[in-house]
Amino acid sequence: MANNGNQSVIPIFYAVDDTFIKYTIVSITSMKENASKDRKYKIYVLNTGVSEEMKETAEELSDDNFEVVFHDVREQVEKIASKLPLRDYYSKTTYFRLYIAEMFPQYDKSIYIDSDTIVLGDISKLYDTDIGDNYVGACNDQAMVQTEVYGNYVEKVMGISRHKFFNAGLILINCEQFRKNKVLEQFFNLLGVYSFVVTQDEDYLNVICKDKVHWLYNGWNTEVYGEIPVPYEGIKILHYIMVSKPWHFHDCRFKEEFWKYAEKTNVYNEILDVLNSYTDEQRKRDLESGERLALTAKNEAERVDTYIALVSGKNPDRLKVLEKIRRYEKEKKFDVDVEDDPETIILTPDKVDYLGEKCSSRLFTKIANIVATSYYEKQIRKGNMIIKDIVGLENYKSVKGGAFITCNHFSVYDNYAVWRAIKPTFKRGKRLYKIIREGNYTNFKGLYGFFFRHCNTLPLSSNTETMKKFLKAIDVLIERGERILIYPEQAMWWNYKKPRPLKSGAFKLAAKTKAPIIPSFITMTPSGKDDGNGFDIPEYTVWFLEPIYPKEGLSIKENTEYLKEENFKAWKELYEKVYGIPLEYAEQ
Repeated sequence: MANNGNQSVIPIFYAVDDTFIKYTIVSITSMKENASKDRKYKIYVLNTGVSEEMKETAEELSDDNFEVVFHDVREQVEKIASKLPLRDYYSKTTYFRLYIAEMFPQYDKSIYIDSDTIVLGDISKLYDTDIGDNYVGACNDQAMVQTEVYGNYVEKVMGISRHKFFNAGLILINCEQFRKNKVLEQFFNLLGVYSFVVTQDEDYLNVICKDKVHWLYNGWNTEVYGEIPVPYEGIKILHYIMVSKPWHFHDCRFKEEFWKYAEKTNVYNEILDVLNSYTDEQRKRDLESGERLALTAKNEAERVDTYIALVSGKNPDRLKVLEKIRRYEKEKKFDVDVEDDPETIILTPDKVDYLGEKCSSRLFTKIANIVATSYYEKQIRKGNMIIKDIVGLENYKSVKGGAFITCNHFSVYDNYAVWRAIKPTFKRGKRLYKIIREGNYTNFKGLYGFFFRHCNTLPLSSNTETMKKFLKAIDVLIERGERILIYPEQAMWWNYKKPRPLKSGAFKLAAKTKAPIIPSFITMTPSGKDDGNGFDIPEYTVWFLEPIYPKEGLSIKENTEYLKEENFKAWKELYEKVYGIPLEYAEQ
């Protein structure tokens, strides 16, 4: 974009509401005093309602060089007001700057400036900066540069270097490029994709303008935050960001510059009254809002469904599941389902034939197992399920008679991986029985529902009589020498690699039937192949660990705890050995 310094009028925009207009007046006053008298300036105050009295006070700043006008943007903002993320001291006025290029087509370039500023330099020199075809000229945001939690936020959520994130409180806008590249339309589209809640429209602008920023000398937006990046004599604009407001805090840094210009306005006494009436409780709340902002940035950076993830083509539903897993791990809700399964229908005794005593049950089981085998083998051929290796099968073979196989639960494929691993050891007619949750048996529709009901499954139930029937069936199957797969974590967490704390149910069954536990555990490595949802298809290694037998002389309760502890210990040791990291869960 060519230098446009000879344009007859320099357009400068503020965005305010009736509460903030008095600080705009102070900012304009400082700007007037330090601006070149050889230029003309038109100050637009974008607003959605300012009192006539305050308008008149601001318009009194107009003279031969400066013209102050108010422009109502209520109509534009109300169209999307319900979609705008708002937080703490931010209001919808912060979004007004996005409309400037479209609402004022007569300008190729303009300046936007926040009201919480004092202008100590000649604003015309900023305007004359040639920013080429970049969308904006702007300064590094020092909060992102200097504070780890904010730097992590912009890098992990938006994919922008903390050193390449600009503060939008002072920007030189290339209006021509904004219109040409439909920046306002891009903003509307982004609103429907991701809700940025830390610095709000500033986040959206940084995403849209990434790699299209002309970096200004940091003195043009000297944020009152942390270490000041320029020497005092190099400060062109002071920006009292976040809660660092001289009209709220007596000890605010650079307060003398603000009050110097405030005293020259007709709103000085009003602003002084704000400072003197501001309570310690209000100041405490301001400081707490700063702490909340940092916490919000931290939480956003830890989310799975970040903006980066969304634009990378990852399935939003899978992202939500991963986010729920992350939250539940922090909350130690290890046995809570993360998938949106249908509401459970209670399973009554007449609706289940655990031992296949009916001809129809045996027929459906035969058909279901044929179909399931065909289905899963097809997934393997297509590369949607990859079994890389089977380790420790000798541990499985060493067990004679009935036994319970435990496994970590992370996929609808994991039970087939176990079955496929042990299938060569089975004699004719033998099957792997699987204990499943009640809702999977009663509620699932389609092909998986068919598998759940007929592939040698043993559904649990919230019905007492059904559970009596279930326990009798368990006794028969163990006595018959069958193998029963059970998930002691009691919930499926999609592609979750860590072993979770175990529940007692599986081990109580083993203790009561005096049957051994054969711990199996599936580890995962990346395959480099996309699963169609934007995620890597893992390669499975199925491990069979040394069997654990109930101890003679221990009660059922004691053996239950013993088996559970030994199983988890074996899983933990394997996890740490394979992945090379200690087993640790996220903390709140």
